[in-house]
Amino acid sequence: MSAARNIQPATASERRAISRPANDPYAEVVVGGIKTACVSREQMAIVMVEDCFAARRRTQAPKLIFASNGHAIAKAATDETFRRQFDAADLVHADGQPVVVGARLLTRTPIPERSATTDFVHDAAKAAVAHGLKIFLLGATEEVNAACADILRFRYPGLQIVGRRNGYFGRDDEEAVCDAINRSGADIVFVGLSVPLEYDFCVRNKQRLRAGWLVTCGGCYNFVTGDYRRAPDWMQKFSLEWLYRLAREPRRLFWRYAITNPLALALIFTRSRSLNSDAAAAAAPPADWQAQASDAPIASLGTRTAH
Repeated sequence: MSAARNIQPATASERRAISRPANDPYAEVVVGGIKTACVSREQMAIVMVEDCFAARRRTQAPKLIFASNGHAIAKAATDETFRRQFDAADLVHADGQPVVVGARLLTRTPIPERSATTDFVHDAAKAAVAHGLKIFLLGATEEVNAACADILRFRYPGLQIVGRRNGYFGRDDEEAVCDAINRSGADIVFVGLSVPLEYDFCVRNKQRLRAGWLVTCGGCYNFVTGDYRRAPDWMQKFSLEWLYRLAREPRRLFWRYAITNPLALALIFTRSRSLNSDAAAAAAPPADWQAQASDAPIASLGTRTAH
């Protein structure tokens, strides 16, 4: 696979710096039993940049960034180990549209929009170019991993992918994998090892790693390469992306969706709630924060030294 696909380079406006200071807190709500951040994709990228700069100033473990969707909600309710892994996350974002809908209908603090990892990887790449952050890609087959790196570099000129590794390694190899990540000086590590392996890897190795963000991303690399296709926008909007995927892969996905979808829907309706309303109100960004952003650039805080 090569990057010589029909892919247009990002425009200058797409690569411009994200400029709103990210030290404002964000609200959280419980959707389907999982505490989820009320952030837009742009806000999430801003928080990422600030956290990565903070990690450069201090030697610390990375923040764990996990994704909530119907599958995760159902699994967290039925698998105690998986539930504990989610409890260890520093930020859980709304990867699935039903999570967004549930927050809007059943809590006082709506989630602004879906932040699917397949979209956020592009937001992260733009922010990384704008602020000199470094990325490591972990997971998938060697062919898909290499192609994903090539395509992202082509799409976002100047993007620093300082390391990558396929996802075919055993637990005995994890120390060496973590050492390679640390030597690369990566600020953001995307981990695409499938569910639940990627969550297990992140929680187990958090203290070994030195980065800003450790982001689970499932089959994200396959979407970047075009091996997997996204559902049409209208299906995504109406929470029907699962149906599109089921039509494409019925054998693999039928029983998964037949079991998890009804359970996830029931959990969203019965285990969703607002958290402290005063805290949520204080955490909500000002209505004009986007207008304020242009005059407040985030300064580069230097380069990371490899550990």
